[in-house]
Amino acid sequence: MTKQVILVAVLATASFAQYDVETIIQRSAEANAVDWKAAPDYDYIERDRQQGGGTKTYEELMILGSPYERLIAVNGKPLSPEQQGREQQKLDTTVVERQKESQQERGQRVAKYEKEREGDHLMMEQLTKALDFKLVGEQRLGAQDVYVLKATPHPGYEPPNNEAKVLMGMEGKLWIDKQTFQWLKVEATVIRPVSIGGFLAEVEPGTHFELEKMPLADNI
Repeated sequence: MTKQVILVAVLATASFAQYDVETIIQRSAEANAVDWKAAPDYDYIERDRQQGGGTKTYEELMILGSPYERLIAVNGKPLSPEQQGREQQKLDTTVVERQKESQQERGQRVAKYEKEREGDHLMMEQLTKALDFKLVGEQRLGAQDVYVLKATPHPGYEPPNNEAKVLMGMEGKLWIDKQTFQWLKVEATVIRPVSIGGFLAEVEPGTHFELEKMPLADNI
């Protein structure tokens, strides 16, 4: 399943950057940290590509400290009025339930969300440590000028947890905004099998991950 925001890429040849790769990656990591801190202040639309084909589109709403996911479209088509009514009823019920929570219940719910966010943030941070980067060009991506970097596994990388082990078998590309150093697009593919937790799970070669973002305001 791939989470993504749709962008249209227009590629153009340009001169190479004045920054070295290490500086670009360092500044991009700082920009990602700003995004991560700002994320809870934003609602957003998420489209998930299903493993068997097709897509589901959700409206992600921040409600009393953690997000709520409301289905709004299937395979690019809006829900029927009847389906919309059911989804609205679910949302209304959730709002009432959260308003009635005890302080302890709300604290536990928000803590669970924050723990998941920390895990996602750690994975983003580990990308810059698990991979070696090479500047391969500059392009135009939508309205932004970007650096294009190729990423390959870094020899000797030691993941901090089981989830980060998947990075040991990945390669990919980064498209980084030349002005803000935001990661506008990331593509990564597993090139060798990686075992997670011994025999419990294995990420197979060919597994593909995508992330795309677009500017909102104030470098977010």
